[in-house]
Parts: sequence; structure tokens; C-alpha cells
Amino acid sequence: MARGSGRRVVVTGGAGFLGSHLCDSLLARGDEVVAIDNLVTGRLQNIEHLFGRDGFTYARNDVSNYVWVPGRVDAVLHFASPASPKDYLEMPIQTLKVGSLGTHNCLGLAKDKGARFLLASTSEVYGDPNMHPQPETYWGNVNPVGPRGVYDEAKRFAEAMTMAYHTHHGLEVRIVRIFNTYGPRMRPTDGRAVSNFLVQAMHGKPITIYGDGSQTRSFCYVEDEIRGFLALLDSDVVGPVNIGNPAEFTVLELAELVIEVTNSTSEIVHEPLPVDDPTQRRPDINRARSELGWEPRIELREGLTRTAEWLARATMA
Repeated sequence: MARGSGRRVVVTGGAGFLGSHLCDSLLARGDEVVAIDNLVTGRLQNIEHLFGRDGFTYARNDVSNYVWVPGRVDAVLHFASPASPKDYLEMPIQTLKVGSLGTHNCLGLAKDKGARFLLASTSEVYGDPNMHPQPETYWGNVNPVGPRGVYDEAKRFAEAMTMAYHTHHGLEVRIVRIFNTYGPRMRPTDGRAVSNFLVQAMHGKPITIYGDGSQTRSFCYVEDEIRGFLALLDSDVVGPVNIGNPAEFTVLELAELVIEVTNSTSEIVHEPLPVDDPTQRRPDINRARSELGWEPRIELREGLTRTAEWLARATMA
């Protein structure tokens, strides 16, 4: 799929954090976009600037039940799913359904239309990894019956279903494994570390760290992440491919940097670590570099500053 090709692309979860940015980028390069979202975690304000724009349509629908799009479809990008621990712990069954039934329905749409299919998978398929950093060849260390298993196993199943359609039906597929992503349009209350810390710091409230803060994460700014998605979509690489920033930070380092960029007086407090919380997370992006020519450009300090500025405008609006 070449840039500016005028393809017609379906984005499930199109009103979500990542999905809405993806809609923007696809339209900017000349593609038509059909965004589908049931608005459980997505928000219309993420895409309202696109209403009335040529080449963009939106349909409210739960892809776990049924999905159909009339007319030509050249690609289906399946991004529908609760993605933050707060959301999928509150909606465990819906999360499992969108990863299984929703993926099956979206694969069926792609098969019927002869379209390319891209699955938004996650670094959570690696679980609490005992290999570091995590390459795509690592099979993971996931607790299937733990509280986080509803998301981890939904995505692992989705990957298996996607590859089954590829091998059995010859469907063109791509799988991206997404690492911690942040930036404008994150929900302030989504429970993720970046949004939690920024909101707490900007209001002068204590910054809550779970555990001692020594656990590590790798944070990728949304602009970089979307570039990676499109590079994979347009490539001949089936995947899976890690798209994330290999710069690794402890959660405590993240909190301290948030305090710096917001000039906050917040103190740091600690609470018990959640069950099965991964102790470390860092992508091996050698495959993305060599096969897609992709790597992140925006450092954490700059990305946090941009996100804080957006949050300030969003809360004032």
C-alpha cells in the first residue's frame, strides 16, 4: 500500500487514543477512512474535527457483535479494545470478546473484501518477561488466570487467529506489538502512568507510584508510534513487529521527570504493587529498524512537555 494511494481503510477503535491519530495520518496522506467505535473507551471529541471532511465517515458499532462496511475496503486496521489496565480490569469479558470475536469479525470483513489486515497487538503478550529486552521471537511469560490475563490472552489469541487466516485463507496480514504509548488525546483518567502522573503533578497532588518505582517501562510518543504503524502497513512484513521506544526508564524516573517538566511541587507517594505487574519492559526494535526503516525520534522529556501542554488546553476547554 503506497502513500497517497487513495485506499479505503477501516479503523476499528477509530475514536480512541491511537485510532484517532491513525485516522488523521491516513487522511493526511490521501486515504479514505471509515472509523468504527462503540465509544466505550473512545471519545467523539477525538475525531469531531474530522466530521464533514471528504473521505471520512464514522459508524458507532461494537465489532464484537458484527461488523460490515458497504463498498470497497482495501485495509482493515483492528485497534478496538480497552487498552489500559484500569479499563480492561473493569471490563474483563468485553476485553476478551473484542480480542476474540471482534478480531474474528474484522478478519472476516478483510477476507470478504480482499483487504489487508493489520492487528494492533501489544507488548503485554510478553507478560512479565524473563528475556530483556523483548524480541519478537520471545514467546512470553503470561499468567493466563491472573487479573491481567484478560488483556494479555485476548491479544495472544488475536495474533493466533490473525496468523490462522494468513496461513489458511492466504489473507494479507500485519501484526504490530505496541509498547507503552503516550501523547495528546490520552484520557486523563485512563489510569496509565503518564496520564496519572501528569494530571496529579499539574494539580499539585501527590504522585502515586505502585511499588518502589524500580519497575521499568519504555515510553513511545504517539507521533512516532503512528509512523511505525503506517510503515508496517505499507511494507511486505507480516510481523509481528515491535513498535516502541527502546529508551528504558524506571517508573520513579518517569515521576521525577514529570515533576520537572510541569514545575510541580507534588510529592511522590507509594502504594502496593498490583498483581502480575511486569517488572521490566523494553522493546528490541532491530526488526523495525532493519525491515521498516523505523525508529523513534521524540525523546521522553519533549513528549511529556507536549502532552502536558495538550492536557492543560484540554482541561481548560
